[in-house]
Amino acid sequence: MPYFDAASAAPLHPVARQALLAALDEGWADPARLYREGRRARLLLDAAREAAAQEVGCRPDELVFTPSGTRALHDGIAGALAGRRRVGRHLVVSAVEHSAVLHSAEALQADGGSVTEVAVDRAGRVGPGAFTAALRPDTALAVLQSANHEVGTEQPVAEVAGACRAADVPLLVDAAQSLGWGPVAGGWSLLTASAHKWGGPSGVGLLAVRKGVRFAARGPADERESGRAPGFPDLPAVVAAAASLRAVRQEAAAEGARLRALVERIRSRVPQLVPDVEVVGDPVRRLPHLVTFSCLYVDGETLLHALDRAGFSVSSGSSCTSSTLKPSHVLRAMGVLSEGNVRVSLPWGTPAEDVERFLEVLPATVRSVREQLGAPTGTAPASAGTTPERVVDSLGKRCPIPVIELAKVIGDVPVGGLITVLSDDEAARLDIPAWCAMRDQEYVGERPAERGVAYTVRRRA
Repeated sequence: MPYFDAASAAPLHPVARQALLAALDEGWADPARLYREGRRARLLLDAAREAAAQEVGCRPDELVFTPSGTRALHDGIAGALAGRRRVGRHLVVSAVEHSAVLHSAEALQADGGSVTEVAVDRAGRVGPGAFTAALRPDTALAVLQSANHEVGTEQPVAEVAGACRAADVPLLVDAAQSLGWGPVAGGWSLLTASAHKWGGPSGVGLLAVRKGVRFAARGPADERESGRAPGFPDLPAVVAAAASLRAVRQEAAAEGARLRALVERIRSRVPQLVPDVEVVGDPVRRLPHLVTFSCLYVDGETLLHALDRAGFSVSSGSSCTSSTLKPSHVLRAMGVLSEGNVRVSLPWGTPAEDVERFLEVLPATVRSVREQLGAPTGTAPASAGTTPERVVDSLGKRCPIPVIELAKVIGDVPVGGLITVLSDDEAARLDIPAWCAMRDQEYVGERPAERGVAYTVRRRA
């Protein structure tokens, strides 16, 4: 069964498995102890730190291992903010950062600090100028991912790092998605990553803090990991994480080129095979193994289950796959279609025939889901009707039903006529304008309604 969700967690790399098993026998003792077993464990920990630091591009004494990538982000942000509290309590982040970063931002705001979210374009990329403009004299820290976890867009880290350096603001880079593919360019100040993204074991994160960066670890500390990650380390997992990072980096150039070609085939073929699809993310400056597309008139959860039954494991940012019933904050920030969203992220070693089989299965799968939902099958016919405006009540109905109902009645109003869709579904704010752009209709705008929101569309043709 092809697994196409490496952006969430990559399968364990063979080198990681081998190193993990060996370290279970050799690295079980406390590396802080001076007896023979402790010294052996300490040698393994030091070797793992040196190997990881070399791939990160920092000194070994600048890097610590944490219990997860999320923990690395939380501790890195909190420690940098505390270390620069005399400067101010202002944090700058992009609107498409991982939820762990946004949760830290929310905590800062709840504690009286301030946060600026920098907007992105429709490809999910921040503008270096916009990021620079967000920096203030009281900015204590800026955070920017190296590449987005949902759409694969690479961020201009080097340019942003230069601007932050000129403003004397440390930049924390979340490199979770990209570190397995190569080092992060630019003069970053702090860096975080997570081992299970590159084929290491889960439960190991990295936090690198450059010398000279003001940093004050939060919470009780002990003598381990420079006081930044207290507690007994999972040494076998740490050893496996460092070994697998070195292994995947040695393979990254060749494997990245191979997977990029497979992803490019998906990007080009899906719109040809499936009507009414929007491929999202930067088409060039992107991770080599990840592609995301959204399908009109499709329930994302139903589509994922259907693909799972067909033998493919994929992910989605659609609101109907979320317990909050809200679309992905990344897709929302980009302003792109969210319904029927599919993220394909290929793990190392994915054979080309698996991708070809996915392209064979996808059209019929999408068509089946659309039929279940009663979606329109063609372009709306020309109308000679005289009704100038029509109201579609979609209150209480979830993605993609409001858009389906809009598409069904667009032909019932004359050219120039208006359709107002009443909806209380959060995804409609993205999906109705996206439908208009894909169908060459005019999106007039939205206004509050007695219940929900009224979205108005003018028929062009």
